[in-house]
Amino acid sequence: MPDLIQALQLSAPEATLAVGGLVLLMVGAFAGEKSARLVSTLSVLLLVAATALVVTGPLGRAFNGAYVADPLAVFGKAVIFLSSAVAIVLGDGWMKRQRIARFEYPILIVLASAGMGMMASSGDLISLYIGIELHSLALYVLAAFHRDDLRASEAGLKYFVLGALSSGLLLYGASLIYGFAGSMRFEDIAAYAATNPSTGLIFGLVFLICGLAFKVSAAPFHMWTPDVYEGAPTPVVALFATAPKVAAMVLIARTLEGAFAGSHDQWSQVLILISLISFAVGAFGGLVQKDIQRLLAYSSIANIGYALLGIAAGTTLGVQAMLLFMTLYVIDQFGFFAILLSLSRNGRPIRSIQDLAGLRKERPVTTLALTVLSLSVLGMPPLSGFWGKWAVFGAAAEAGYWMVGAAGLVASVVAGFYYLRIIKVMWFDPAPEQVPTDRAPVEAKTIAWACAAFSFPLVIVGLTWLEPWAAAAAVGYGVG
Repeated sequence: MPDLIQALQLSAPEATLAVGGLVLLMVGAFAGEKSARLVSTLSVLLLVAATALVVTGPLGRAFNGAYVADPLAVFGKAVIFLSSAVAIVLGDGWMKRQRIARFEYPILIVLASAGMGMMASSGDLISLYIGIELHSLALYVLAAFHRDDLRASEAGLKYFVLGALSSGLLLYGASLIYGFAGSMRFEDIAAYAATNPSTGLIFGLVFLICGLAFKVSAAPFHMWTPDVYEGAPTPVVALFATAPKVAAMVLIARTLEGAFAGSHDQWSQVLILISLISFAVGAFGGLVQKDIQRLLAYSSIANIGYALLGIAAGTTLGVQAMLLFMTLYVIDQFGFFAILLSLSRNGRPIRSIQDLAGLRKERPVTTLALTVLSLSVLGMPPLSGFWGKWAVFGAAAEAGYWMVGAAGLVASVVAGFYYLRIIKVMWFDPAPEQVPTDRAPVEAKTIAWACAAFSFPLVIVGLTWLEPWAAAAAVGYGVG
């Protein structure tokens, strides 16, 4: 009984989200669609409470090592839960304006967050798979949430079919690993791999990496990303671009650095190859995009390539760099999507880059915010994106992968074209004769301006506590 109590204390954040999500589901089922705003508010409070439990809760291992609460999990889950809360805030008003508000939207995000929390705390292959599937099933539904929109339905179907393929790859890799190592636990797999290296185990690892690469939309497993980003509702895409990617990156770091620390020379080659392909696909694929959300899809592919460099380094500094990069990236992405959600004409969302022409005259503050965010994602010093790239490129160079880091810099220069095109269209293209933009929703405008302000200049102050926290998370990995 004491072991069970300790296990429940350690897993309290996920248990809170799971139980709370079911309670909110009952509230929505009995109260009907009129409860959408109430359920959204309670969902945000639930995610904030889960974050507080994560930060203040004990560290340790539970369920025979399947669940790990260590500083790495704490860092990852704090970012994940807060990101999910922001996605609910952004989506609540937008769904109402589009007349598709449903109480299921925040509940699906809460349940997905429980799965993402499991991913960040996975200690064996079973909990890894349960976490991935729990969050993926909710995301499949969210992608097709706008049921009357053909593009949303297509996005949900593509995401589901390709997600099933990735799950098959992941399960096949996990079965190979279990077959050779004789255990599901990362610690036991690491002990076996250190003394009995085998080709079969490496094959299983490669399949596992391929399945995980799909979850972060790393090339060449990115085929779902542009279509899903374009077709899914914008607040849902904001979620896809942030919390699930953090969860998957933490899971990749935990799996490779934990279960296969002794096989770094093998899996680092796979990650470097994936990073290089992601650089190329993200940088060159984005050059021809006209839809802003498709453009952000290719931008995310390239940026995931940068983050994978930190893990490929195989060092504590590399994990720290990845955590720092992903946190700064999440803030920039929320800024981008909040601006998209704040721009519309006659209730029609602005989606095309050319629709931004002359925006400086109508919305000067929003134009300035989007300029700052574009330069940040580009990596312009001293904005937040620069410090994230500085960290991952520095970690890669220290590990001896300076040529790969140089390729990443080249990709950043190429990708700079489409970020600078957005700035050029807003500031210098003449405004066409068209309907003025609608009044910006308060929540979207506030989040957009806050994210832009953090990107610069608040990042200078923010790094003084964010960087030590990421360092503590990387150093404390496995300490619980």
